[in-house]
Amino acid sequence: MEPARVSVLLVDDQEPFRGAARVVLGRTDGFELVGEAQSGEQAVDLADKLGPRMVLMDINMPGINGIEATRRIVDAHPETMVVLVSTYQASDLPTEAQTSGASGYLNKEDLTPRVLRRLWEERGNGGWRAT
Repeated sequence: MEPARVSVLLVDDQEPFRGAARVVLGRTDGFELVGEAQSGEQAVDLADKLGPRMVLMDINMPGINGIEATRRIVDAHPETMVVLVSTYQASDLPTEAQTSGASGYLNKEDLTPRVLRRLWEERGNGGWRAT
């Protein structure tokens, strides 16, 4: 029996990053991009409709930011793994990032198939992870 694919919702207001992330997800065995959002509001709506197993969530977006969108998604769907992504260094993240319900943080430059698989495999180990 083939293992279940990891359905991913990609959330970022910048098309160049979404394009790059699409390529990475397409090259990551076992992962499937099921939707894209350009705002926190769209992310919350799509998470309700699509039920992704993982959300890659930008922090800075117009409207509700990624931290607030993460809170709303995790409150409604605690089984969903949300990983915050941005260009911040981990030490410069807003303090609310660690209390948002996200599983961790990934710098956009570090998004690779290997890192995605590792984040998914380590999801049950608890705690906040900044990669």
